[in-house]
Amino acid sequence: MLGSLTGDIVGSIYEWNNIKTTEFPLFQDHCRFTDDSVLTVALAESILTGESYAPLMKRYFRLYPDAGYGGNFLRWAQSDSACPYNSWGNGAAMRISPVAWAFQSLAEVLQKAAEYSIVTHSHPEGIRGAQATAAAVFLGRTGATKKEICRFVTDRFSYDLSRSCDEIRPEYTFDVSCQGTVPQAIVAFLESSDFESAIRLAISLGGDSDTLAGITGGIAQAYYGGVPEPIAAKTLGFLDESLRRVTMEFQEKFVRHDTQAQREN
Repeated sequence: MLGSLTGDIVGSIYEWNNIKTTEFPLFQDHCRFTDDSVLTVALAESILTGESYAPLMKRYFRLYPDAGYGGNFLRWAQSDSACPYNSWGNGAAMRISPVAWAFQSLAEVLQKAAEYSIVTHSHPEGIRGAQATAAAVFLGRTGATKKEICRFVTDRFSYDLSRSCDEIRPEYTFDVSCQGTVPQAIVAFLESSDFESAIRLAISLGGDSDTLAGITGGIAQAYYGGVPEPIAAKTLGFLDESLRRVTMEFQEKFVRHDTQAQREN
């Protein structure tokens, strides 16, 4: 989860100002958390407390109305309706990483990813993107190799992961769809050598930088056994007290002990 927030914050200043390089300051003073972080933390709180996700998202929207939400989400959050709006956008994938930490089998992670996504993203592409992301995070945290993660995502979700970052980067532009974001984010993870390089590769592709890097960061955290402490500290420093508290509570309950157990084994 913290990896997703890191990608969002680092990528926040590049969403409308893409850079096509991995050479940039990782954090800058004008970085910020966006709707990606807000809704990821909202999902974490829903899992922690059992509160229904739809009303919780709307409450978080009221607390953070200027976080940069998409138009369809804005209309839904401001309405009295709890019905999904059939979105195929990448929002479902960018907020789903907590599911992969909180549930203990791949089948349950896939089921819960669909359940938490369908609240807004009831289009098959929205659900597919969220499930693919959650599966990659779960497989990463449970010891799968990159080849195994790649094979599962390709076979189960029919995403093309064959193009390298160097092949994607030159012509890749802003794309809010799951099918135009999730495969690219996963490729950035697959080509990375550590957590930081994953974030840098994701942002170097361009496009919807904060969301793309958030998806990549969630997978990289799981696979590489956490977010490096200096990076984690900077990420937490960009959150306000409320978002930080929920994040730390979720990390303590679902992530820290899980990661420690893997290292001990």
